Amino acid sequence: LALWYRIAGDTLESQRTFGLLQHIGIIFALYALARAWGHLAAVGTALVAAMMILTPIGLSALAWHGALALGLWSVVFAVRSMSTGGLTDLWWAGGLAGLALGYRPDLVVAIALALVFVLWRSRADRTGWSVLAAGGFVGLLPMWFHLVRVGPGTAIRGMVVDPIVELRPGRELPRPPGWSEADGALQAVAEGVPPWWGLPAIGHSQQLFFWFFAVIMIAVAVPVVGFVRARASGWSDRRAGLLTAGGLFGLGILPQAMQRPDSTHLAWVAVVSWSLLVPSLIVLVRDRFSIGRRAVGATVAVGLLMLVVCPFYTYRHYLLHTRVSAGQLPVPFLVERGDHRFWFGDFFVAKALNEMIPELEARSEPGDRLIVGPADLSRTIYSDVSVYFLFPELEPATYYIEMDPGLADAEGSGLAADIATADFLVLTNIWTGWNEPNASDLHLSQEGNQAVADHFCLVERYQDNLVLLYERCEGGGGVSPAAVTGRFPVVPNDDA
Repeated sequence: LALWYRIAGDTLESQRTFGLLQHIGIIFALYALARAWGHLAAVGTALVAAMMILTPIGLSALAWHGALALGLWSVVFAVRSMSTGGLTDLWWAGGLAGLALGYRPDLVVAIALALVFVLWRSRADRTGWSVLAAGGFVGLLPMWFHLVRVGPGTAIRGMVVDPIVELRPGRELPRPPGWSEADGALQAVAEGVPPWWGLPAIGHSQQLFFWFFAVIMIAVAVPVVGFVRARASGWSDRRAGLLTAGGLFGLGILPQAMQRPDSTHLAWVAVVSWSLLVPSLIVLVRDRFSIGRRAVGATVAVGLLMLVVCPFYTYRHYLLHTRVSAGQLPVPFLVERGDHRFWFGDFFVAKALNEMIPELEARSEPGDRLIVGPADLSRTIYSDVSVYFLFPELEPATYYIEMDPGLADAEGSGLAADIATADFLVLTNIWTGWNEPNASDLHLSQEGNQAVADHFCLVERYQDNLVLLYERCEGGGGVSPAAVTGRFPVVPNDDA
């Protein structure tokens, strides 16, 4: 992504274009895996994939999507090697797997399940394993560079300890999801208004409840169908082996849904196994109908399953963004500075930021240090990192960019020391209404708030404390930002 920014510029449009390319990579990899069952089956698989991967968070270029695309293409080349017996395909499988792990190291389980199965079934000799490992080593070159550049200790902290160990209590959600209301803060806000189409549907929280169990069952069922079919054919059915490998990859990413079963994470996991459910149904029906009829029937069946179980989180969002693109609905609210622009889902949030920008622009100089965070720094739910993007000439003054609960607000986190080095603070109440049944509701260390009181004076408040601008001043203002914290509904950024 950094290389892409150097080529295409660091604009929202270039970032979304990169995100689109990652999405296309996922969709076409699943199309390639299903192509063995014919064009109609592959198209049906790709349609399911598009509905799952395009809807949760738009075209944002997230690491998960890049890892998923590269990991799935690794599986494509691996299963291709089962037919060709070529070492070149194995080398590409290893190389793409290494690149995928550079995006998301936690994908190692899914990739290992799929690739080890392929090598086992193809009875690869020592040369085959060596070629795969060599490709993986080359694909991991960016990771080796990262480890040398930052040091193993820092890398382990940033990629393992903080996101997996320390963050988990503040981001986990109950398993299974709640029946009467959505546990995830964004789902509770986004699905509060019924869809315009008026079709009968179960409630949005009940959809998450049923979807959770359906994701687990289908993730297990797809590789089982492939494995049983392969054994029944004496492992001579290449398509059954292909389905098993792809299904094992889908099963390996299941922990991503288990740790936070909201609609976004369920869709990120379901995109593999639910898409491969199309060829799985074709295998189950076998030869009772033509392959074309089976493909159409399987696609319709999966489409109906989505309509019953999770229509608000698939069809609804796809139609929403389609209607925005077609001009039937207004675009979100624009915040703009020069060639850097960002859209917000709330008018008053956009107005507050647009009012703040000229003041910060007038007071700051290039190279000044900026921290963006929540108004109450004892509860770091999220921060509006788009402000960093809008002021690229200012240096972020903290390690805690996203401001995750249990990390930035922990005692001795170092956030207070970071604040002491900053020149300006932009603190917001945009996420104050964040409410989830986990540790994100806790107010932890007051060190950050005290550092603000000791070193900063309040310059201005915007739109009833939605946005607060602070500037370093001699002796500090003596007022904790928590004292001007209001209760505002959480506003999902970039939500149409």
